Amino acid sequence: MLVTTIIAILKPAMEYETIIGLEVHAQLLTKSKMFCRCSTAYASAPPNTHVCPVCLGMPGVLPTINQQAVEFTAMTALALNCTISDYTKFDRKNYPYPDLMKGYQISQYDAPIGHHGWLNIEVDGNSRKIGVTRVHLEEDVAKLLHRTPKNEESYSLVDVNRSGVPLMEVVGEPDLRSPEEARQYLIKLRTILQYLGVSTGNMEEGSFRCDANISIRPMGSADTLAKAEIKNMNSFKAVYLALEYEARRQRKRADEGKKLTQETRGWVEAKGITVSQRSKEYAHDYRYFPEPDLPPLVLKPEWVEEIRARLPELPEARRDRLVAEHELPLYDANLITGSKDTADYFEDCLKESEPAQAKEISNWLLGEVSRIMNASSIDIKAFRAKVSPRQLCALLSTTRRAIINKATAKSVLEEMFRTGGSADDIINQRDLSQISDSGEIEKEVIEAIKKNPQAVADYRAGKQQSLKFLMGQVMRATGGRANPGLVIKLLEKKLEEG
Repeated sequence: MLVTTIIAILKPAMEYETIIGLEVHAQLLTKSKMFCRCSTAYASAPPNTHVCPVCLGMPGVLPTINQQAVEFTAMTALALNCTISDYTKFDRKNYPYPDLMKGYQISQYDAPIGHHGWLNIEVDGNSRKIGVTRVHLEEDVAKLLHRTPKNEESYSLVDVNRSGVPLMEVVGEPDLRSPEEARQYLIKLRTILQYLGVSTGNMEEGSFRCDANISIRPMGSADTLAKAEIKNMNSFKAVYLALEYEARRQRKRADEGKKLTQETRGWVEAKGITVSQRSKEYAHDYRYFPEPDLPPLVLKPEWVEEIRARLPELPEARRDRLVAEHELPLYDANLITGSKDTADYFEDCLKESEPAQAKEISNWLLGEVSRIMNASSIDIKAFRAKVSPRQLCALLSTTRRAIINKATAKSVLEEMFRTGGSADDIINQRDLSQISDSGEIEKEVIEAIKKNPQAVADYRAGKQQSLKFLMGQVMRATGGRANPGLVIKLLEKKLEEG
């Protein structure tokens, strides 16, 4: 018994590999719903006002296919390096949820619009190709609104406005090996959809939703244990944390010799845990069969090539071009092209300036502009409404012409954002022009040296930091308006004179 116990203690814990595959649903930016003419602009509309007999699931109605939704799905599939099917069709997917008006969803099963694609992700400087199983088209479901009045029984309401909105699903291969890879995959996919203009990609509003399948397997083995599907994640951070928790939970159960079951689990953000919701369905549980009210679609090669020709420049290509044409560091180019709106703002700035100023614009965009946006909780679109690319470049021009220094320019940018005013007007109104008169600055330099004998002694003893201290005193005395280069030059001269 003692020998067995010692062996059990010394036996190393089993090492497991995490296997993750993501299913992403994106609402498409069409004006009308997938199978009827109801408007998709339902976000701020009163409940059940964007509905008709078709999206209400009334008996005897006939759906019609939204061509724009098919084009958007084909465009996405091409951007994800997929093969486009010559023949595609819609199917009925049957499941009894209260938000499903017809009792089935019109989706696609064995003949999706796109299949066998991939996209690249980068984690810790390493690039990996992640497979895309399929890209298909379906309709969104209604929305349940749960109510729990005080001292009354809980109940749920159904808002059908969302029912029937075109929903594109991108099913990824189980090629992801960590929660961070999953997060980078989602960020990259959303960026591509935004570049294509097919979806807003807004997770908080529900237009970009993710279900994650996660399982583990012994390191070096090809046999995975039972997988769990995680739902209810409405941010990239939530996806990351949910997968982190679930990977730990599965490893713990496996180490304890407990069985893992295939199930659907929900992420409870307030508690930081996943909870079991139901057993996970298999494909046969949905009883797929071809949708009898819709004809199959034949996607002609010339039509596909016409869509391919309309594809915009995608994030990776744009990043590489910025690096090649403007000698922008790869790090900067990655951050800028990670958002189409940011990249557009950057390139519009380039049109207002010289090519050699690309790095300067990048520094301001990723530095001070980002700081203002973060502090104000806005995106680049909202910033642009206050400070246009032309206005930003005019501000940067004032620093290059030594009208104001960079420290003053930061405060001017804040004022421009707050008031919408121009750099020149703010500089003139607040009398911020840089002092470059050597005689005026020399007076302040002499005064700073006189008032700070210890700093002078430290500098002469070899402490270069003291020079910065003395410079700060001069800048403070001039309200930050002194020409920094001239201040340093005069300080060094006076200190050397003794």
